[in-house]
Amino acid sequence: MADGFYFNTETHQVEEGRQSDYTKLMGPYPTREAASQALETARRRNQSWDEQDEKG
Repeated sequence: MADGFYFNTETHQVEEGRQSDYTKLMGPYPTREAASQALETARRRNQSWDEQDEKG
C-alpha cells in the first residue's frame, strides 16, 4: 500500500495512494472500505459537532 486510501470528491472514486491533487482528496484512510465511506463519516461527524454546539 502506498500511503493509504483516499476518497476523490470530484470523481467519487477511491484511490490507493495520492493519485490526484490533494484539494480533491479526503484521507488517508487505512482501508478501501473506510475511504469509500468518507462522505458519510464526515456527515456524521459534522452532525455530532452541530449537536454539541447547540448544547454548549
